[in-house]
Amino acid sequence: MFSYSIIAYLIGFASLLLWIISVSHLIPEISIDQPPTKPFLYALLKNLGLVFLFGLQHSIMARKTFKEKFAEHFPKPVERSTFVLVSGVLLTLLVFQWEPMGGSIWTVSKENSLYYILYTLFFLGWSILFISTFLINHFDLFGLRQTYLELQNKPYKPLTFKVVSFYKYVRHPLYFGGIIGLWATPSMTVTHLVFALSLTAYFIIGTLFEEKDLKEAFGNKYTSYQKNTPMLIPFTKYNN
Repeated sequence: MFSYSIIAYLIGFASLLLWIISVSHLIPEISIDQPPTKPFLYALLKNLGLVFLFGLQHSIMARKTFKEKFAEHFPKPVERSTFVLVSGVLLTLLVFQWEPMGGSIWTVSKENSLYYILYTLFFLGWSILFISTFLINHFDLFGLRQTYLELQNKPYKPLTFKVVSFYKYVRHPLYFGGIIGLWATPSMTVTHLVFALSLTAYFIIGTLFEEKDLKEAFGNKYTSYQKNTPMLIPFTKYNN
């Protein structure tokens, strides 16, 4: 089971790196911004369908009912790794099957200091996302901790609720970092805009579902945390 988790982890982690590179415009060969080859409406519907498929998988497999059904037929310790594996495959599909749509919203040249500011924000956003995974527990989040404990014949203990670092300022810094990474770009094309809009919508919807699970898991501790900490935008008084 632990070998399975390692493979799932590598696929999931590689898909995240592929996603970041695809929106960075730094490696044209795997950028989502290629010359369009399909009619605009076809490309738009296909792209929205890819995001819907990705979001649907996350919504279904993250629910308690699915986890309980999974445990009836498969070893419980591999449930999270299976989630990571399927997510990695679908994210890779999302990137490679994304249809370019052409068009330009804004372009900032290298001669402009804003170009470097935007790339600084880009890497800052993705850094926040990755650091946030470790603040939670990176290896639990990606399924390795579960099967490692099984390998050691030790019982799995759920993570305790704690508020550290970024989590003191925003309830979902992982999603916050991802949104920054999607939008901070010196070259915003229509292709990139649809990509950013649709995945930002997924982040927001996913956050709302996750909030319900967290309240169920941690009760009053999380409810109190909600009242005092913004959901997605740090240093604001808006609470959801």
